[in-house]
Amino acid sequence: MIESVFTALRSEGRAALIPYVTAGHPHVDSTVPLLEALADRGADVLELGIPFSDPLADGPTIQQSSFRALANGMSVARVLEDLSRFRARRDTPVVLFTYLNPVVRFGFERFLAAAVDAGANGLLLTDLPLGSDSALEDAVAASPLDFIRLVAPTTDTQRAQEVARAGSGFLYYISRTGVTGAQSELPSGLEAEVRRIREVVDLPVAVGFGISTPEQAGRVGAIADGVVVGSALVRTLEQEGVEAGAAFIASLRAALG
Repeated sequence: MIESVFTALRSEGRAALIPYVTAGHPHVDSTVPLLEALADRGADVLELGIPFSDPLADGPTIQQSSFRALANGMSVARVLEDLSRFRARRDTPVVLFTYLNPVVRFGFERFLAAAVDAGANGLLLTDLPLGSDSALEDAVAASPLDFIRLVAPTTDTQRAQEVARAGSGFLYYISRTGVTGAQSELPSGLEAEVRRIREVVDLPVAVGFGISTPEQAGRVGAIADGVVVGSALVRTLEQEGVEAGAAFIASLRAALG
């Protein structure tokens, strides 16, 4: 389902808009209305983060959103319940974004089955790179979930091809090394790097990490198949609430066409 969204948008000459939010942030009851608002304001795919106490790939903004969500009482089970409620009302594809620890603690096979039942379309496990655990990787690949894989500026061409072949849905290109976080400027070599990756993989390529303004989203959307926006949205939600976050996503959608 996820790849078909990219195919449809590509036929229209548009890039996919992929907002990231942390479940249970800014409030424990805001997840479902937030997902609905983002879907209604232009999101093509949604990344729903399962909060974790040690989110090593995330910068301060998303780290704090995870800590707040956990303090609010958010759990893996509650995330899946909220996803199920959202799925009953909207059909926008959802990728669950998380780390191995909460999934293994929940029960890996149990989690995969529950995620599918709740209406998830994809899974991104930030700390399960290609070749790290073949049994877990095979379990995800055998499930109905798209296995969203990550590549970075440090990923060489051969490795990028191998990662893409082991994934599905889309390939997530991390635009810079380090952790997540809004940035005032895009990396200078981003266009050439995205072109390099797109030339050697079959999956759509979405770019994330650091995109924080409509102007930046428009520039990335002109060179990639999708644009992922996380920290800037999470910060807006924290400071101004759900409606402001939805308006921010609408401004990005307008910039992408």
